[in-house]
Amino acid sequence: MEAASVSRIGLAGLAVMGQNLALNIAEKGFPISVYNRTASKTEETVRRAQAEGGLPLTGHATPKDFVLSIKRPRAIVMLVKAGAPVDSLISSLVPFLEPGDAIIDGGNEWYENTERRLEDAASKGLLYLGMGVSGGEEGARNGPSLMPGGHKEAYTNVESILSKIAAQVDDGPCVTYVGPGGAGNFVKMVHNGIEYGDMQLISEAYDILKHVGHLSNAELARVFDDWNHGELESFLVEITADIFRVPDDFNGSGSGDQHLVDKILDKTGMKGTGKWTVQQAAELAIAAPTIAASLDSRYISGLKDERVAAESALERAGLKPGLRAAWAPKRRLIDDVRQALYASKICSYAQGMNLIRAKSNEKGWDLNLGELARIWKGGCIIRARFLDRIKKAYERNPNLANLIVDEEFAREMVQRQAAWRRVVGLAVGSGVGAPGMSASLAYFDAYRRSRLPANLVQAQRDYFGAHTYERVDRPGSFHTEWARAAREKKSAGVPN
Repeated sequence: MEAASVSRIGLAGLAVMGQNLALNIAEKGFPISVYNRTASKTEETVRRAQAEGGLPLTGHATPKDFVLSIKRPRAIVMLVKAGAPVDSLISSLVPFLEPGDAIIDGGNEWYENTERRLEDAASKGLLYLGMGVSGGEEGARNGPSLMPGGHKEAYTNVESILSKIAAQVDDGPCVTYVGPGGAGNFVKMVHNGIEYGDMQLISEAYDILKHVGHLSNAELARVFDDWNHGELESFLVEITADIFRVPDDFNGSGSGDQHLVDKILDKTGMKGTGKWTVQQAAELAIAAPTIAASLDSRYISGLKDERVAAESALERAGLKPGLRAAWAPKRRLIDDVRQALYASKICSYAQGMNLIRAKSNEKGWDLNLGELARIWKGGCIIRARFLDRIKKAYERNPNLANLIVDEEFAREMVQRQAAWRRVVGLAVGSGVGAPGMSASLAYFDAYRRSRLPANLVQAQRDYFGAHTYERVDRPGSFHTEWARAAREKKSAGVPN
């Protein structure tokens, strides 16, 4: 397994993502050394490299041999579980690294951990990148979207490699130097939050079409396939069409009478990045209701036993079982849901972009939102046709307050709002929860109104807590003795 030749780069951590990214690097012509704490994973990766064309990949059994096999200035990519395992791996590598060498964490790490490690690496003369990697197993092998942030010199040292292994789109590779500090990990976190919202919205479109519109799985497959050839063209819509076509062949019958999707337990897993996104939105006072609704929906999905019991209890209390049939012809319903899905997705992306900008302003990262949209156009899970238009919107106006008010997107939102309202109303009236679409529509309606009922909330706060308020007709902060004023008015018999 030991290599006599010197590798251009190293990769430690050979689970599914690590293996595939290592093979991608080797296939692009860059000799790579690999290491895993469990030797069998290293051996498996070496065998795959040989089987896939004798790729220039060598395995190493110890951290020392692994590090010393890499040409200086060294660059080592880590793909291990976030948190303590990253610190443990770094500790095993650092004794053999030299000033100017770079460590690149490719996991879904909390951005503040990356900033801590940046400082620690710098104290040892080392360089550090926290790099978001999106695209799953297939993306890692054939071209992911890469979001590196940290020491610019570290990025410069590996830019030629990352540009080759990233997904390629019409305006370049899907990689860019995101920014300093933990910017890369933060952007990947928000990417995942947008992904949560996207998946929730698609699942709601499915729910309405299947359980209110009574579309079969075959019809759903055709609908999503049609949508994937229009404005909704995206990786997630594409794979959704595929999912509806897969039969349940658990018993090996091959009959295709039932579909696998209908046999999957309705409990959604998660790894934490969606929760981090919502927490950061709250801390930065950025409204992200679509993403928050998607997270809440995953929590509620986990209450399977309680939901089954609640269904029975509420039926006994008089709630009629079953859902109301769609009031519109199928073709009309399908088109309405398409428009509602599109408008809701724009809201989800707008919320994510606003969160990234808020953190960039707080940290002084100077992030380029248009460039981030560009590197998401290929390779990643949220890749979609309209990302090119999002990129152009921020190119037209780098200080765009919200995607909703971009001239092109504003026109589209207005054109789709009638269908959007019909779909949300139908879902509510039919007893089908559509929290993501509903939250998106409420976000749109709140953002577009020049005056909200917040004046009453502020009056209430001043009433019970003397929090003061501002007026619309004069500057300054004001406080009113509300209870006394109300009593005086009552005692004086003054009509309202």
